[in-house]
Amino acid sequence: MKISALVQSSAGHHEVTLRTDGHIQALAVPPRPSGVGSGVNGGELLFLALATCYCNDVYREAAKRGLTVERVEVEVSGDFGAEGEPARNVTYRVRVAAPHDEAEVQALLLHTDRVAEIQNTLRVGVPVTLTDVQIERR
Repeated sequence: MKISALVQSSAGHHEVTLRTDGHIQALAVPPRPSGVGSGVNGGELLFLALATCYCNDVYREAAKRGLTVERVEVEVSGDFGAEGEPARNVTYRVRVAAPHDEAEVQALLLHTDRVAEIQNTLRVGVPVTLTDVQIERR
């Protein structure tokens, strides 16, 4: 699966486009009140990615096990320090409604934590590389 995210930002304009294997969709993210940049910060979006991944994976892994999940709530939190410092104390909690034995649902949630791709990406510390810089002169 090939995924990309594109942010286009200028004065009073902020556009986010996501692409997964050719499927393109827009995500509504307003510009900052100052008019330039994103109205949400990267830490918020990173934590949203963690929460979204785990939520979706709970449903995926439940289906594989023949379990019904009626509702999933995931909250991710952590701390950011000074500019340039990575996040610290990143934790998440989940609340699930499911009509199954508690031990069975607990096993599902622990398994999902082990296979959640975004969580595992951060856990192994994947390199992120700047590959191209282009400058327009106006």
